[in-house]
Amino acid sequence: MDSNLAAGLAMIGAIGPGIGLGIGFSKAMEALGRNPDAAGTIFVPYILGLALTEAIGIYCFVVALILIFT
Repeated sequence: MDSNLAAGLAMIGAIGPGIGLGIGFSKAMEALGRNPDAAGTIFVPYILGLALTEAIGIYCFVVALILIFT
């Protein structure tokens, strides 16, 4: 029972990356709307930032799974 509670609390850590992904996507689309010619310049840092942010959420999920099944 305690491990399920700990797993639930570990998943709270996924809130931050979720908000970060939303804000990052919003700002990238806003930048492309203002300057469509900058699409090539914005693309690589945008994808890199999304990948790193998503990795934090995945780490929270992995920790939660470890807490449930150990």
